[in-house]
Amino acid sequence: MTRRWFGSVRSRATLAATVVVAVALLAAGAAVLLSLRSDLTGQAESEAASAARAVAVELSDGRPYDKLTGLDEDDRPVQIVDKRGRVVAASEDLERVTGTGADTARPGDPGGRAGGDADDDADDSDDANGSDGPDDDDPAPRGEVDSDTDFSTGTATIDGTTADYRFAAVEVEFEDRGKFTVYAGAPLAAERSAVGTATTAMLIGFPLLLAVVAGATWLVTRRALSPVEGIRREMAAITASEDLARRVPVPATHDEVARLALTTNETLAALESSVERQRRFVADASHELRSPIASLRTQLEVGAAHPELLDLDGAVTDTVRLQTLAADLLLLARLDAGERPGDARFDLGALAREHAEGRAGVTVTADEVPVAGSRAQVGRVLTNLLDNARRHARSAVTVGVRAEGEWAVVAVADDGDGVPEADRERIFERFVRLDEARSRDDGGAGLGLAIARDVAVRHGGTLTVGRAPAGGALFELRLPRAQ
Repeated sequence: MTRRWFGSVRSRATLAATVVVAVALLAAGAAVLLSLRSDLTGQAESEAASAARAVAVELSDGRPYDKLTGLDEDDRPVQIVDKRGRVVAASEDLERVTGTGADTARPGDPGGRAGGDADDDADDSDDANGSDGPDDDDPAPRGEVDSDTDFSTGTATIDGTTADYRFAAVEVEFEDRGKFTVYAGAPLAAERSAVGTATTAMLIGFPLLLAVVAGATWLVTRRALSPVEGIRREMAAITASEDLARRVPVPATHDEVARLALTTNETLAALESSVERQRRFVADASHELRSPIASLRTQLEVGAAHPELLDLDGAVTDTVRLQTLAADLLLLARLDAGERPGDARFDLGALAREHAEGRAGVTVTADEVPVAGSRAQVGRVLTNLLDNARRHARSAVTVGVRAEGEWAVVAVADDGDGVPEADRERIFERFVRLDEARSRDDGGAGLGLAIARDVAVRHGGTLTVGRAPAGGALFELRLPRAQ
C-alpha cells in the first residue's frame, strides 16, 4: 500500500516539498533558539559583570563589607570569597548558592572551609566583622581590580525561591590581605522563559505550517499534472481504438507539459504517416505482385492443358520479374527497418565504371573519389539510375564522377524528354510511374528511384533530378567523401 501510495508523482512531490520545508524550518528554528539564548545569556552576563565590578570597585576602595551597596540587591545574589574559598560577605537574603566556587552561602555557615594558621584566621575574622585594618582611624588600603571577568552558571536561593543565575567573577587583590573574588549573579529566568515560549510556538506552528505546505503542494501538483492525466487518457483511448488520426489535448500553458503534448502529437503524426505508408506499400506491392503471378499461372495452366502452347520464354520473363520485384521489396524492408549502411571504403569512380561496363550508348568520365558505406547498396543506386536513364534516352547516356568539396558527386544524364518540373519529387515515391501508357514489362514497378533515394539518404547524401544539357533528365547523387 505504501509503495502504491508513493508511486504517484503527486505524492512524491508533496513528500519531498514537506521534507525540504521541515528540514529548513528545523534548521531555522534551531538557529533562532540558539541566537535567542545567546543574546539573553549575553545580556545576563553583562548585568552580572556590571554588578560584580561595581562591588569590586567599592571593595577595592576599602569600604567595609556592611557598607557595600551591591549586597542590598534583592534579585542579584552577591558573594565575596577570599583566597581560601571562604565566604567573607554575601547578600542579606541569600540562603543557598552553587556555581560560585564556595561551599557555603553566607559567612559563618556550618560546614565552612577551615584552614590556615592562627594569624590568618584572626585576619579573616577581622575581615568578616568589617574591619579594614588595625586602626579605624588609619586610611584604608586600596586594592587592585582585575580587568578580566569570568563567568559560570549556577543556582541561588533567595528568600526561599530558587532560580538559575549567570554569575560573573571579578578578582580584587590587596597587598596586605591577598586576593578576593566578587561573585554577582543575574537571573536567567527571562532567557528560560523566552526560549521556552519560542520552543512552544515552534512546536505548535511548525506542524501547522507543514500541513499548509503539504496541502498547497498537493493541490498545485494536482493542477499542474491534470493536463498530463488528460494526455494519458487520450493516449489510452488512441491505443484502444487504433485511430492514429486522433491527437492529445494541448494545454494553453506554454510550459513543459504543453511541449510534451505537442511532441506527442508530432509523434502520433509521424506514426500515422508511417503506418499509412506501410499500408500503401503493402497494397501496392500486392498489386504489383498480382500481375506477374497471374500471368505465370495462366501460362502454366495453358501449358498443362496444351503442352504445345506453353510459352517458356514468357514464363521465364515473368519469373525474373517476380524475382526482381521480390528483391526490391526485401531491400526496401531492410531500409525501413533501419539497416546501417556500414563503413567500408571504396572508389566511387571505379564503381561507376564497373556498373556502366557493357551497356551500349553509355559514356563514363570518372575521377577517383573515395566514399564510405555499403558498396552493394551504392552499386544498386548506380544500376537503378543507369537502367532508368537507358530506358528514357533516345541514343546516349553520360555518367560523370567528380569531387566537389566534401562531396562525391555522380551525374547521370540522358538525351530523352526529361522529367517535368512538377513531377521531379513525385518520381521518388514508391510505385510511381509517370508514363502510365508504358507496359509494365518496360516500365518496371516504380521502385528503382525510390530505392535509390532511400539508400542515398541513409548514406548521409542526397539524390535529385534536374534538366540535362541535352534536354533529358539529369540525376545527381551526392555522398560524403571519405576522409
